[in-house]
This record gives sequence, C-alpha cells and structure tokens, in this order.
Amino acid sequence: MSLFRLDASIRVEGSHSREIADVVEQEWRSAHPNAAVTTRHIGLDPIPATAWATAVTAPYTPAEDRTPEQREAVALAAEAADQLLDADALLFAVPLYNYGVSQHFKTWLDLVVTDPRLGPGTEPALKGKPAVLVTVRGGGYGPGTPREGWDHATGWMRRFLADVWQLDLKVVESELTLADVTPAMEPLRGLAKDLRAAAEKTAREHGKDLAGASLTRV
Repeated sequence: MSLFRLDASIRVEGSHSREIADVVEQEWRSAHPNAAVTTRHIGLDPIPATAWATAVTAPYTPAEDRTPEQREAVALAAEAADQLLDADALLFAVPLYNYGVSQHFKTWLDLVVTDPRLGPGTEPALKGKPAVLVTVRGGGYGPGTPREGWDHATGWMRRFLADVWQLDLKVVESELTLADVTPAMEPLRGLAKDLRAAAEKTAREHGKDLAGASLTRV
C-alpha cells in the first residue's frame, strides 16, 4: 500500500495547496498508518526545462549512441512514470499561477508522457487508479466574477488526469487565498475563510475516499 504525492507550489510556509493537500494525506495516513508515502516537491526541486525536449528526441537515437543528456532525460522520465505506476493512490497539489498551469507541473507532465508506458496512443496504464487533485487560486474566478473564465489550469488538469490518463479523479478547489495578504481584498476575507473551510471539508472527504479506494485495488 502506498501513496505518491506531488507538490508544485514554489513555497512551503504559507502554501495553501500544501496545507489542503496535507489534510488529504492525513486522512489517507489515518487509514494506512504503516504505508509508504513518496513525496516529490517539483516546485522546490523542478524538472530541468530541457529534459522534455531531450527525452522526446532520444528514442530516435539508438540507445548505444545516445548522449549523456539523452540518457539522463530518459531515466528522469522513467523514474517519474515509475512513481505513478508503483503507487496505489495519487495526490497532486497544484496552485494556479498567472491564470495558467504551474510551469513546474507542466514540465513534469510533459516529461512523464515521453515514457512509452504513459505516452499518447497507449492503453492508459493508470486507468482507474484513485487520485485527488488539490488546486488553489489567489483570486475569485467563479461565475459572475470579473475574472470568470481566466482559470486556464483546472480544466486542463482535469482533462489530462481524468480523461487522458483515466484516473479515478476527485478535485478539491479553493479560491481567494490571497485575501489575507492583499489590502484590496480585505472585504473578501470572510468569504475566503468560508471557502477555505469548505475546501478542507472536501479534502477530508476525498482523503477518506482515496484511502478506501486504495484498498479495493490491492
């Protein structure tokens, strides 16, 4: 029994995505206290920006002729794929940055899909695996807000994780996470507190579901 957790935040202290993901992980650990948890902090230890392009081109070169950079990139992709394939449950914590997908998460995912086990055109090796995505947004992006439609990350992540990889995905979302540190957002602090409480409640529920779903796959 094992959990793989991926964090894309560039912060540790004050990271809302980490804190909410901690709630999910705590519920999972409560159900599986002796199980292994593998954590990867790609926001703090990012995948090299050149790794994806190098891994993409490497298969066109005979293995014995590959450069050290190509061999390293292919090994990085295999390691990342192994972490997903070997785990019984998956947890992703990915904040919204500049209205789009975190560059660290996108670089990681682009590299992963160069591995032939998880690439395009293959039978989804992760199909049905239970997973939780925690995503947070500093502002408000809901219907009727000035920034409605400006979140270009959550839909993309859902599409890839749930539709391409066919994970059994549950999502925890929280907004207005910058309200406490942004003077102009002071009137929204009460709402931000309510949204955070609701997100933590959902995180607890999804954490319990993740733990239960992990047992059914063992």
